[in-house]
Amino acid sequence: MKVFSTIADLKAEIAAQKAAGKTIGLVPTMGALHAGHASLVKKCAAENDVTVVSVFVNPTQFNDKNDLKNYPRTLEKDTELLQSVGCNLIFAPSEDEIYPEPDTRVFDFTPLDKVMEGKYRPGHFNGVAQIVSKLFDIVTPDRAYFGEKDFQQLAIIREMVKQLGLALEIIACPIVREADGLALSSRNARLTDSQRKKAVTISKVLFESRNFAPSKPIAELTDWVIDNVNKESELRVEYFEIVDGNTLQAVSDWNQTDYIVGCITVFCGEVRLIDNIRYK
Repeated sequence: MKVFSTIADLKAEIAAQKAAGKTIGLVPTMGALHAGHASLVKKCAAENDVTVVSVFVNPTQFNDKNDLKNYPRTLEKDTELLQSVGCNLIFAPSEDEIYPEPDTRVFDFTPLDKVMEGKYRPGHFNGVAQIVSKLFDIVTPDRAYFGEKDFQQLAIIREMVKQLGLALEIIACPIVREADGLALSSRNARLTDSQRKKAVTISKVLFESRNFAPSKPIAELTDWVIDNVNKESELRVEYFEIVDGNTLQAVSDWNQTDYIVGCITVFCGEVRLIDNIRYK
């Protein structure tokens, strides 16, 4: 496994691999890696000759400076994990390497980026598009791998690939959960022991809510999920929306579309956690 910190060195390595007829897979990450990331890397390694993992905490997608400052950075530990799951090349650049000058590009993913995360974290998806498009340009992968936990991000990256006319395949990978159901997240490391026990309420309520779909009207089920998560002390729902899985627009009836997903964001103390559940 090789570790690169400059774009020029990584590009030279990838050019050599492509010249040898090798296929390239990319797993973009912000580090603080866990078993969810490991599952993406393993899938990537199984489907490509060369697996590239980027480790970069991207400042342009944070609209909260504290969140950026507190985001866990564990490169040494990340490198050990990546070595064990089939990664070939790590790209761990500095902020100056990626942004020698400010990235002023503005993307428009209407209506995908105007709801849910887009509404509560203005500018977030523009920052995601900036960094992911840069990584695609640097690595020129045949395939790139993303987790379904970031459901809205996945839809937006697919749309970005379409808009930019990029010749690569986006592979969606299922949510990886702890044994008790909590969706794996780098942010879980910031939870206290007490908060960690309470955070599992999020997935428990989502799983239980599937028992009421489609018999309970969508508006009632939405309220039920919010009320039952908020009952747990230290948990506060920022939003829960039941949406069309393709357009991300809220649905009001179970028969409106064949693909329905419930997306939730919850503050557990100061830590912001996301999850989703497929209803249909």
